[in-house]
Amino acid sequence: MTRISLVLWVSMTLVLGLVLSANIARAAELKVLASVALTSSLDELTPIYEKETGDKLSIGYSLAADLKKRILDGETADVIILTHPMMEELQTQHKLSVDSLMNVAGTPVSIVARAGAPKPDISSVDALKHTLRVLDRLGIAGQLKDKTILVPGAQAADVVAKGDAELGVAQASEIVPVTGVQLVGPLPGELASTTVFAAGIGTESKSPEAAKALVKFLTGSEAASHLKSKGFEPE
Repeated sequence: MTRISLVLWVSMTLVLGLVLSANIARAAELKVLASVALTSSLDELTPIYEKETGDKLSIGYSLAADLKKRILDGETADVIILTHPMMEELQTQHKLSVDSLMNVAGTPVSIVARAGAPKPDISSVDALKHTLRVLDRLGIAGQLKDKTILVPGAQAADVVAKGDAELGVAQASEIVPVTGVQLVGPLPGELASTTVFAAGIGTESKSPEAAKALVKFLTGSEAASHLKSKGFEPE
């Protein structure tokens, strides 16, 4: 009985060892370079993905144009997430694995107003023009003229939140996470524009299968609900 028990114990130890080895072998640390517009969404999704897979994500955020230049200059990453046109350019420059490019989500260029303020009518181009004329007639535009600053879209919501502007224009995903503002809605009619973000696997990735799994997760239904809550429209 003792010998049998010993044999069983050794067998179980070997099985457990194989299982643990398999889990350790699968775990990967992925370097991700992503547009700053995706910060709030990816920060929310990262712990969910890491818990589900055991993989670790190291994400670097910056303006999309800056990241594109860095990658063209030789920086590498396992997964890259930038605007679709930029990703296509990286594809032609052989910075992405063949057939790895997938759309993640789009975000419409939208109007932002201060939280609690009446939402202006932007249901049509004429309605938007009327709203801007009303602001001018009330003297608001004149009062703020000296404070008018051209800023990257990602900062527009902050400017409105501080009271330096009545309205701003930015991507919906750059508006929703900001405290003190509200998303009025996308630009109407022929003014409408949507920025689509896509993900791809870097050609120099040392963990292409893990990178592929991450892209699949980001384009799946679980990630979609989180992206939508942050002002994105999942593809």
